[in-house]
Amino acid sequence: MSEVNIEKNTGMMGVWNKFKGQHPNIAQFIVFFILSAGMTVLQLVLMPLFKLIFAQTSLLSTSFQVFQLGHNFDGSAYYIFDYAAGSLTSGGGGGLGYFLAVQITLGIAQIINFFAQRSITFKSNSNVWKAAFWYVLAYILITVGAAAAQGFYKAPIYNLLINTWGMGSMGETTADIITMIINSTISFLIFYPIFKIIFKQEPAK
Repeated sequence: MSEVNIEKNTGMMGVWNKFKGQHPNIAQFIVFFILSAGMTVLQLVLMPLFKLIFAQTSLLSTSFQVFQLGHNFDGSAYYIFDYAAGSLTSGGGGGLGYFLAVQITLGIAQIINFFAQRSITFKSNSNVWKAAFWYVLAYILITVGAAAAQGFYKAPIYNLLINTWGMGSMGETTADIITMIINSTISFLIFYPIFKIIFKQEPAK
């Protein structure tokens, strides 16, 4: 039985290696996609956990609204990071606790993603510290950009699911998942060309 499995695995690997040899860029993108999907699943697991932990603290009632960029259509201030005090179901923005839950989850996922993509997808042997510097810089810029973009879709999604459809806490959880998938998609589309640049394969010396 084990010999049959070995032969089957060898055959599948043979097909994959042949495909990779014929279409290296497509194969690389497929591996990148699979790992990125895994990181999204990890975030979907960690985010509710951290959110639940911080919800039991005073961080929930601590407002975190920074980097104002003009005003919304209703005249209220528009913040890049807009986490008003109070739970989402009560009309708040989750406070500092929600912000920390998001950022800690993203931080853990991105650290794992850095090493996984570098060694598995791109098989890079370039200077790891130089790559890490550009990765962190890109991560900060993408995080700020994604946070700014949230102002256009985050509030409507939460309001629709929690209030309009009356889903309450289930609506909040569903909205968390939707916004997280949107953020992951933005990161996915932007990070791939960045990885192609910073994760290089240098010739052996």
